[in-house]
Amino acid sequence: MSSQRSADIRRTTRETDIRVELNLDGSGRVRLASGLPFLDHMLEQVARHGLLDLTVEAVGDLHIDAHHTVEDIGITVGQALHKALGERAGITRYGHAYVPLDEALSRVVLDCSGRPGLTYLVTYPRGRVGDFDIDLLREFFQGFVNHGLVTLHIDGLRGGNAHHIAETVFKAFGRALRMALSIDPRAAGVVPSTKGSL
Repeated sequence: MSSQRSADIRRTTRETDIRVELNLDGSGRVRLASGLPFLDHMLEQVARHGLLDLTVEAVGDLHIDAHHTVEDIGITVGQALHKALGERAGITRYGHAYVPLDEALSRVVLDCSGRPGLTYLVTYPRGRVGDFDIDLLREFFQGFVNHGLVTLHIDGLRGGNAHHIAETVFKAFGRALRMALSIDPRAAGVVPSTKGSL
């Protein structure tokens, strides 16, 4: 495995201390300790369905609320992706996935474009899953795209159970990443852009 396809990032602020290890050519192995069990569950879906090896160790100001921790994990995962991709040469670049779970269905489309952008159109029937504030999932993805330099469209197409909806979003995100990050054998070493860089 090339070192360009893995990264180890540490991000420390007055609010959080986060370490992320990411291997784009992994098998779905995880070590997750965010302090937020529901977020760990969602991140595991990304790794398993994206075939990424992912470690997240986070200490945050959870005595205030989970906002800073969730956002900063998104930022750090994005930074790790950006570093692991290097010049982004040879990747498929685009990825998409539809994932159902019982009554829920979500679609994720992304472009490892070098440009951050998030369109997040997901409606949840309630504001919390257990004690996790469901609004924070958007903050995770916003942090991720801003620092991973990815254009990301997430659409919750239907669903009546908030846990199911969130899980379809993260599984589809993992599947779309897996497609986009895969090496295109017909374009080995070529940056997938007419501009010559991403």
